[in-house]
Amino acid sequence: MRLHLRLDLATDPRTAARLLADPAFMLETIEAAGGVDGHVDVTGNPDDSFTVTTRRSLAAGQIPAHLRGFVGTRIDVRQVDAWETPGPGDERAGTVAIDIAGAPVRFTGRTRLWQSAPGTTSVEYDGDLRAAVPLFGAAVEGAAAGAIRDATTVVGRVAADRLRGRSERTLAPDDGPVPAAGTAVDSASGDDQDNTGQIAGGRSGEPPKTGGDGTVTAP
Repeated sequence: MRLHLRLDLATDPRTAARLLADPAFMLETIEAAGGVDGHVDVTGNPDDSFTVTTRRSLAAGQIPAHLRGFVGTRIDVRQVDAWETPGPGDERAGTVAIDIAGAPVRFTGRTRLWQSAPGTTSVEYDGDLRAAVPLFGAAVEGAAAGAIRDATTVVGRVAADRLRGRSERTLAPDDGPVPAAGTAVDSASGDDQDNTGQIAGGRSGEPPKTGGDGTVTAP
């Protein structure tokens, strides 16, 4: 199944890259999507090339009941976003790989971050989603596509809150309301219609633990 996703952020490309390279922000998106055992590792520098690796676990409740026999009661998700050095206008390209161990499902593709309009940075994911499940592969792919789409929507919502807070701190009292800061859009093609779900992971109520190496782990 071919999957295309785009996330629009109300900020400049440099700020968007720094946000995506922030371990605390990425852990917040995992928690906001309802996962558990969240772990984030960032290597490199957001002003240069960098790689973000996230891990989280999910209950299999997002998977349709007739497919749960293939995935078990727990889904372990690992995502790696590798971003290249920025070019003119801070535009950059990269790769993405998402592995869902319990399914098993794998999404691989290319990424792009660029200024799509004044004051707006778009983050694009385009790739192929494959499920190694006999007979029911297309149905599992459809469910996984919906889960990845929902995870992207969560990233947009958390980013909007972060960016809105930044704008509210810099606006004068009579500067007017702050615009919405994050929007996710997507398209998917395949044999089966997409099902909805979630991919990303869990809030514990305790603050995350941050290591000196850029690693953040949920308590």
